Amino acid sequence: MRYKALIGCAVIAYVSFTVTGCGRRPPEISSGVSWDLASHRARVLSDIRYEIALSVPQSDDEPIRGRETVSFRLSDRRWPLAIDFEQAPANVLAVRVSGEAVPYDAVDGHIVLPDSVLIEGQNSLEIEFWAGDNSLNRNPEFLYTLFVPDRARFAFPCFDQPNLKARFQLELELPDGWIAVANGEELRSEEEGGHIYRFAETKPISTYLFSFAAGVFEVVSAERSGRTMRMLHRETDTTKVARNVDAVFDLHEAALNWLEDYTGIEYPFDKFDFVLVPSFQYGGMEHPGAIAYRASSLFLDESATQNAQLRRASLIAHETSHMWFGDLVTMEWFNDVWMKEVFANFMAAKIVNPSFPEIDHELRFLLAHYPGAYGVDRTEGANPIRQRLDNLNQAGTLYGAIIYQKAPIVMKQLERLIGEETLRDGLRDYLGAYSFGNASWSDLIEILDATTEEDLASWSRVWVDEPRRPTIVASRSVDDQGHIASLVVGQSDPEGRSRTWNQQLNVRFGYEHTSRTFPIRVNSTTVAVPDAVGLPEPDYIIPNGEGVGYGLLAPDSASLEYFLDNTASLSEPLTRGIVWLSLWDAMLEGQVAPERLLDLAIAALKSETDQLLVQRVLDYLQSAYWRFLPADVRHRRAPEVEQLLWHLMEGARGPSLKAAYFNTFRSMALTDSALALLVSVWDKEYEIESLPLSEDDYTRLALELAVREVEGWNRILSEQSQRIENPDRKRQFEFVQPALSADPDVRDRFFAELSEVENREHEPWVLEAVRYLHHPLRAAYSQNYILPSLELLHEIQATGDIFFPKNWLDATLGGHNTSAAATVVRDFLQRRPDYPPKLRGKILQSADGLFRAEKILEAAS
Repeated sequence: MRYKALIGCAVIAYVSFTVTGCGRRPPEISSGVSWDLASHRARVLSDIRYEIALSVPQSDDEPIRGRETVSFRLSDRRWPLAIDFEQAPANVLAVRVSGEAVPYDAVDGHIVLPDSVLIEGQNSLEIEFWAGDNSLNRNPEFLYTLFVPDRARFAFPCFDQPNLKARFQLELELPDGWIAVANGEELRSEEEGGHIYRFAETKPISTYLFSFAAGVFEVVSAERSGRTMRMLHRETDTTKVARNVDAVFDLHEAALNWLEDYTGIEYPFDKFDFVLVPSFQYGGMEHPGAIAYRASSLFLDESATQNAQLRRASLIAHETSHMWFGDLVTMEWFNDVWMKEVFANFMAAKIVNPSFPEIDHELRFLLAHYPGAYGVDRTEGANPIRQRLDNLNQAGTLYGAIIYQKAPIVMKQLERLIGEETLRDGLRDYLGAYSFGNASWSDLIEILDATTEEDLASWSRVWVDEPRRPTIVASRSVDDQGHIASLVVGQSDPEGRSRTWNQQLNVRFGYEHTSRTFPIRVNSTTVAVPDAVGLPEPDYIIPNGEGVGYGLLAPDSASLEYFLDNTASLSEPLTRGIVWLSLWDAMLEGQVAPERLLDLAIAALKSETDQLLVQRVLDYLQSAYWRFLPADVRHRRAPEVEQLLWHLMEGARGPSLKAAYFNTFRSMALTDSALALLVSVWDKEYEIESLPLSEDDYTRLALELAVREVEGWNRILSEQSQRIENPDRKRQFEFVQPALSADPDVRDRFFAELSEVENREHEPWVLEAVRYLHHPLRAAYSQNYILPSLELLHEIQATGDIFFPKNWLDATLGGHNTSAAATVVRDFLQRRPDYPPKLRGKILQSADGLFRAEKILEAAS
């Protein structure tokens, strides 16, 4: 082909110029979207528009044909131009300028155009192509896009980087019976041998935010505060829809109103629709005008726990916050992806408060963020909030608890440091200055720095640019009369680098019937607390008395002993929550035996009244039970734990608390009597008073009974499959079933099939199945899967079918606690000294619980 010959020369010249050329160096073309390529294109491209038309066939086995017009202004045409399209060269059908074919080549996932076909000024290209299915999530009756962070290039040719915002026009030709939603307003639909949907041009958005969904959906419309909203869903349980629909719309309304007031900016996009997707990869995704949610996150069962209700409210507030923080103003590069996530989570915590006046929201913030953040920051694989990113194809490794949980804690610290109004006003200036554009963390810090005398740049270096957490200890000395002679709060760096974390703490002195707090600023290695001198020696000291401080806040030995005997009697729920976090840290550090923590959890549950704390204690109880107790101790304690949980469930008031106890009982049941009781519940022979069980509840119960290989487990799975009416949930259940088989050969075949990328298309299905493969009761056998699972990690990260690599690792390692399993992980890393650092970090994060369990169990033996 003549065009191929011509472009081959152009590419050789393009690559060689990066080495030998003079002046500004253009980027080398390589796989993914490198920072070098992205920064070059951001410098020379502007005013980008896409007109995209896709023809979707009835069968999801047939390819989607696409055509698009890409127009842009080019300021410098000295070099070839790369357009991202991560598909086989044969998927590019034609490239034209003004109707005339032009030379091009496909190089490492890019369509490369020689400079001879470009002009300085306005350019317009027409491209015909077969769309890639990788990020279109095609199902027999629907499809939906998910392009974050750089997955748009898998579907259609584009400049796939966040700092090249563009306007999108979309046309979809769909099968009969399908409807569609997209970012832009629907213009009209027509019958032309199928349905053709056309959508208005969007406001400037990044490619990862461009979105549409199409298929067999039901549409529910509502008006709130003069704004029309639409919800698309595939739920077949009309009672469930009716029970949830008003709450879903009300929560969106509350979030929108709050954000408009806080930011001083009206909702910045043209419409507000959202789509509830079965088995969506995440809780939600903030596409402007077409938010996507996991259906089960919004359509709750009648027995939904308080935590589930709070999670739904927080999720809606989170995604709505993104309309301003992430969509209106977008990070310059995905190394600052945490910025959009931190503000979404930080704002969500503020937004949900008025909707739940009965909740202790300080406690809620503590329990929602600190355990997850600590779960990563205490590990050898801990990463900073802001990380270096050389190529967008590595962006999935940036996500995790540090972005979603630690960053909001740090933002709350910043708010305390500079003041609530100062932060709000700074954010208003930031949103106003960069509306429909891009900004970096440095841009925001520059705005905020001008409002305060604090050295925010230095503060940011430790909190944002560095990993880990400080160890903070309050040390007391007592005089002969039993009064405090001195109290010093010290902080140390776990990495021995003499860093100091500048933060405000409130040291709490606890006595039998009262307590006192002492506000201090910890900005050096030691800080004296003079106001404590002369007071009677307290029963306990909490360095983090109001739950805002961050670190390994270790109680002294006297306080630790007091907490192990008296935590349940502490009067304030927030104080009990702070103490529980410290006790869990103490267990992981080997200072408290897991069985003693189990005893404390049992005692606490008998008297705990706060539902947030009930759920946290239940979570710790399950984790200690399965991972940190020797098997013989677990079986010895099982009858006591089961009887307690069932008794608490029967006595609980309201379905929310009953569900929390029942769900834990179902997950922890081991004895024959407990399993027989669960079988009778599944068979609907035993009805739990005031606890209506849903289809999902019975499905989960069937899976838990099967993994325990109760008599008739195969019958239970078969009959449960017949019970499930919703086709999407039925497909998921049938996918997971082989992972539950009592036959190791069936499980082996299922695991082997996961090595094929097409069998990992539905991330939630895969993760659920892998968790059951590695259930603690199957861990002795499933240890065989650990090494091949680690060997798959690099491919999984590259293909993006499991977007969060750590989720794959957590599902793989979460059920293991033996030295043999830990050795597999260590050997894997030791034999690969050049393994990608970010993936190595994820392995160390996920393996931290395994390593600690190994050490704790060896010490107990």
